[in-house]
Amino acid sequence: MTARVDLLVTSGTFSLDGGTWDVDNNVWIVGDDEEAIVVDAAHDADAIIAALGGRTLRAVVCTHAHNDHIDAAPALADATGAPVLLHPDDLPLWKRTHPGRAPDGELADGQTLTVAGVTLTVLHTPGHAPGAVCLHVPELVTVLTGDTLFRGGPGATGRSFSDFPTIIDSIRGRLLTLPPRTLVRPGHGGTTTIGAEAPHLQEWIDRGH
Repeated sequence: MTARVDLLVTSGTFSLDGGTWDVDNNVWIVGDDEEAIVVDAAHDADAIIAALGGRTLRAVVCTHAHNDHIDAAPALADATGAPVLLHPDDLPLWKRTHPGRAPDGELADGQTLTVAGVTLTVLHTPGHAPGAVCLHVPELVTVLTGDTLFRGGPGATGRSFSDFPTIIDSIRGRLLTLPPRTLVRPGHGGTTTIGAEAPHLQEWIDRGH
């Protein structure tokens, strides 16, 4: 069976630095009809389980630990037996949402995960959050970028644990070096490509975030 990337959009809230906002999150499911990896278990474990449709869940991968990307991760892991994986630099953020439950494993730059015959390579891309990662899936011409890169620019860096020069360095060094036709599948909003975003790097730097 051929591997693919499925999209589920869930809704909830994002809270940080004393503010709370309504958000829609992209939950990406990478796999085939038999097994899958969930990238960012946002808001609704039951909806994610339904979208899996009986497939074996191999891992719950967190692109970063803002609450809207991880709030359903423990429930999803408990229901399926899949491990929750997070870059350790985001543990301080994780503990704000799940103080009594640690992730089950760590993500590291260059680490690879395999599901349905395709490989997801972890790219550490700090800036939006210290432990932010992207997942490059060359067989599917895809990079799952969390909140590091969106259609139209980088993720926000105006709140705690974030830094604009760092996210620009991450995008320049780790993402814009990927093939131009690579699909960018972010944590919120629509898809784009590396080739569509690359020409705007200097504009983002000049504008700042």
